[in-house]
Amino acid sequence: MATHLRLENVSKSFGVGGAAETRAIDDVTLDVEEGEFLAVVGPSGCGKSTLLQIAAALIAPSGGVVRLDGTAISAPPPSMVYLFQQYAKSLFPWRTVVDNVAFAVEHRKGMTSAAARAHSRSFLEMVGLADSAERYPWQLSGGMQQRVAIARALAAEPRVLLMDEPFSSVDALTRMELHALVQELREKQRFTAVLVTHDVDEAVFLADRVVVLSARPARVVRSIATELPRPRDNIDTREDPRFLALRHELLAMLLKRPHG
Repeated sequence: MATHLRLENVSKSFGVGGAAETRAIDDVTLDVEEGEFLAVVGPSGCGKSTLLQIAAALIAPSGGVVRLDGTAISAPPPSMVYLFQQYAKSLFPWRTVVDNVAFAVEHRKGMTSAAARAHSRSFLEMVGLADSAERYPWQLSGGMQQRVAIARALAAEPRVLLMDEPFSSVDALTRMELHALVQELREKQRFTAVLVTHDVDEAVFLADRVVVLSARPARVVRSIATELPRPRDNIDTREDPRFLALRHELLAMLLKRPHG
């Protein structure tokens, strides 16, 4: 497969020189193939979210370049969507669920309000919220609100979906349901995905490949293919010896314990 998204010798510093400057990311090169699901893990505060924001061209790197299909980008491209961790803050409380989703496409040339709403309803159906289309976000549970955020991201029909710990604020069972949902929707839409997460189990379950970052300043210290068959099951896959072995290896690496 061809490289779809490339971070090339990317670095990021905050502050202005000397002791006031903090080096967050140091010379990271990362290739993501078209259709790949990549997960990025690393110690808390190592710069995972910063790296994802650079990949999305939401913030500029101090050095290096981000390329999409070989072309350098300096602003968020229309084919890329960023799914935030704090889903409740990303939804508009004054808009109904269907109008929140419609926001992703209503700016398109020739797209009428009625067409945007019709387009959005099909994605609400995909995430199991067709019956909640005319409700407001504050009338939904946290897991349902995150489904709305996922529906809106997918309604934009992205070629690349960037996810910044999008499941960390929901309970464990809802998180597993959302894992299954994202897996199912990716099979249908075939988008490229990059997930930043602190949850090793989540990374192994969802991803084709897991990249491990070092402590700050972040560098790539390991890239591991999961090689688990798809579709993945929330119970059977997590009990697969290959899943358990990879989980053990990653945790040992992050906790800096010997892997035996």
